[in-house]
Formats: sequence, structure tokens, C-alpha cells
Amino acid sequence: MKVNKSRKLTNSKKLLKVANKLIPALSQTFSKAPYSYVPNVYPSYLSKGNGSHVFDVDGNEYIDYVMALGPVILGYNYPAVNQAIKKQLNNGISFSIPHYLEVELSEKLNKLIPNAEMIRFSKTGSDAGTGAIRAARAYTGRNNIAYCGTGGVWHDWFTIMTSRNKGIPKTLKKMIKKFEYNDIESLKILFEDWKGDVAAVYMEPILTTMPKKNFLKQVKNITKKHGAVLIFDEVITGFRLANGGGQEFFGVESDIAVFGKAIGNGMPLGAITGNSKFMKVFEDIFYSTTYGGETLSLAAGISVINEFKKKPVIKKCWSLGEYFMKEFNNLSNTLGVKISLEGIPVRSSIVCRDENNEPSLMLKSLFCQECIKRGILFGPGFVLFSFSHSQNDLKKTLEICNQSMKIVKDAIKNNNVKQGIDGDIMKRVMTF
Repeated sequence: MKVNKSRKLTNSKKLLKVANKLIPALSQTFSKAPYSYVPNVYPSYLSKGNGSHVFDVDGNEYIDYVMALGPVILGYNYPAVNQAIKKQLNNGISFSIPHYLEVELSEKLNKLIPNAEMIRFSKTGSDAGTGAIRAARAYTGRNNIAYCGTGGVWHDWFTIMTSRNKGIPKTLKKMIKKFEYNDIESLKILFEDWKGDVAAVYMEPILTTMPKKNFLKQVKNITKKHGAVLIFDEVITGFRLANGGGQEFFGVESDIAVFGKAIGNGMPLGAITGNSKFMKVFEDIFYSTTYGGETLSLAAGISVINEFKKKPVIKKCWSLGEYFMKEFNNLSNTLGVKISLEGIPVRSSIVCRDENNEPSLMLKSLFCQECIKRGILFGPGFVLFSFSHSQNDLKKTLEICNQSMKIVKDAIKNNNVKQGIDGDIMKRVMTF
């Protein structure tokens, strides 16, 4: 596929100029801001989406593999979800006392998610995660958190250990430490160092590699032995690994599990689920928000679950991911370039490695630049599929990936990678 020479970013650049005066950091989400992509090459603003495609404010069309950072699991402008939202909109959005949809969605989650004996709702995955941490601390009377994950929670308890920790009391840094996935000894060390004062193990059930040597069961056994609360962060894995998330997929139940992103197909909705003996703590702690029971999101959540029950959403996403990962890596191997899809089929990342085999944002910037010019939207994070992606989408994408890999290969050969980037190099928005 050739570069779309008629592609303009005029309106994007005009809006960005205004945003520079009005919006600190240019976006409500760091990972969506221009500096997270390739500035001046990627569009800065989108206008609409349909299925697996999005359109920018200049009318350019792209096949999207970011999917709003994960929430859009069914596809943009998905008819069944839209209809559910419109139906509820005719009856109101927020009310003075609880709405019956809170109970209806809770019942559906109770039947779908393992160990979801009780449920509380939130507007984001971050809120859900913070609520779970507060509950764990209240239940155990302890302070410290053992953490394993990819980040994303913006609240103080987590963000203190990141590079964006200004404005957070430094004393909180003593209360959270990381352990390594598939390294059970690294978790045991934390329990030894914090003898008797670990409130919770907060972790994603999978990162980019499968658990080995019954890792998740070992984590659960250690947590139970020491009286800590096991919290699974299913904000990304929920509704992608299996209908019931990582707990169902791996056959290991946590004490509490938190969900977000795909649960509402883009509507602001999160959930805290778990065993009733832990969840009853929410009757005593302060976890209360005016919009927790906002009905448009609840209606969307109900519609999403109904679609998952009726259609092979997870199966299709796995199938698309397996095919794409295999073909992408075959192209890379054939061309002899160190550009690969790493991870698992439903949660992979494009990694471009330099001559020292180290990940290179410069190489990735060039690769993604050439893809976006030809109508493929990859981001700095995960490559994600939706139920609306088609084989034709993947065929076109692989053709463009092949061309983009060749351009990167030639740039490396001619030692002009940096000169080949029309904008700036992608930036990491946070490290920890």
C-alpha cells in the first residue's frame, strides 16, 4: 500500500495549537497525547469510529489496534451497545436513589465472573483498584502492598513509585514494592521484609508471558498463609482472556478482582468484585461516588455481557491475535529485521530492537510512522483486537507492516533512522 499523499493533518494541527494554550499535558490521558505517538505524523484528534476503523478530524481513515487503550472490545459504534444507551437515555441518566440497573448488572457479573459474590461499581479501573486497596487495608489492619503489573493507576498509593510522583507524600513509597512475575522468590522476600504487615498482593494475572510452575497458585498460597488479600487487576485481562477474565482462564480465584476498560465497550465503567467476606468491608469504609450508579454506563455494561454470552467474542479475538502474531513475525524473520510482536495473542506489543538487541523507541517511531501514513494506527502500548476486526483488516495491515519493515531495514542499513522520522520520537510518559 502506498502512502496516502492526499492525507492532511490541517485540522489536527489547528486544534493542537489551541490545546497548547488550554489543556495541560494536551490530553486527559497521557497515553493518548501527541508525544506518546509520533508528533506531527499521527493525527492529534479523532472525530468518529465505526467497527475497527477510526477517522480523524481531517477525514483520514485508519484501522485501529489501540482501541481506545483497551475499552473498545466489541468495536466502535457497536449497534447493540448504542441501542442500550439510547434506550436508557430516554429514561434518565442519574437519579436520587439507586437505579434497578445496578442490581441487574451485578447479577450478571455474579454469574459470569468467578468468586464475584458481591460487586461495587466505579467509573474507571483506577478507581476500582484504589477501592480494592482501601478494602484490603481495612480488612487486614495493615499498610503495605506487594505489586506486580504494568501500571495505569493514577492514585497516590501506586503513583508514588513512578517517575510522575510529584505532589505525593514521600512516606507512601515505603508502603509499596514490586515483585517480579514468574519469580515467586521475589514475592517471598517482600513478605519476609514486611513480616506481618502485608495488606495485599495486587497483581495482573498475566503480563506478557504465561505463568510458569503454578506461579499464580503459589502466589495465592503465600498470600493466604500470611493473611493478606489477593487482588487481581483485571482491568486489561478482564473480557479479553475469557468471559470471566484471568480467574476463569487460569483457574485461580483471587479474593478481590477489579475490572474496567472493556466492561463498558468505551463507556466509563469499572467494577470491584470478590468474596463476600472481603467485599462486606465496603459497608464500613468510605467508598462513595455520585456517578457510581450512572445508568448509561450500566446499560452499556449489561449489553456488553449479553453480547459475550451470545457471540464468540473472546474466541474471535484470540483467533485474530494468533494469526496476526504468526504472520507479523514471519514477515520480520523473512526480512531479517528485529521487529516482532511479543506477548500473548490478545495482548501483544510491537518491539523494535537495535543492534544490541535492546528495545528502541527510535526504530519503533519510524515503523509506526510508516504504518500511520498508510492508514494503520498502532500505539506505544498493546496491540489489541476487537470483535469488529476482520480478516481483510488484518490482510491489509500485514501488507503495510511488510512495507514499513522494509523502510526500517533500509534506514538501518543506510544509518539514517533518525533522519527518516518526520516528527519527534515517541516518548515514555511514565517509568517505574
